[in-house]
Amino acid sequence: QVQLVESGGGLVQAGGSLRLSCAASGLTFSRYDMAWFRQAPGKEREFVAGAKWSGGRRFYADSVKGRFTISSDSAKSTVHLQMNSLKSEDTAVYYCAANFDGGYDVVRSPGPYDYWGQGTQVTVSS
Repeated sequence: QVQLVESGGGLVQAGGSLRLSCAASGLTFSRYDMAWFRQAPGKEREFVAGAKWSGGRRFYADSVKGRFTISSDSAKSTVHLQMNSLKSEDTAVYYCAANFDGGYDVVRSPGPYDYWGQGTQVTVSS
């Protein structure tokens, strides 16, 4: 049984930092693209960051480029999202997702992802 469990969300002031973690179990971690999505109230779920571990490539939404960093600890099958210089517009529920590695780039739409975590709330106060 595949499980993705996020942690690390919380309340932070604008300009602050948070580090999200996603622990994966029940899958071969290296065979999956891992990504973070977020969903704010009344908005669609949007891509934030993703990684193809084969080749070491990372992808970011324009809105977070230069502020967020996706990384992994393959020994622990864990993916992290370091979020710096947080803004009020970063407030959302953040989801970890896994997509079986099938293409050259990370998929930026949520539909093809095979597995999802339960989400963790990030609230940035201005």
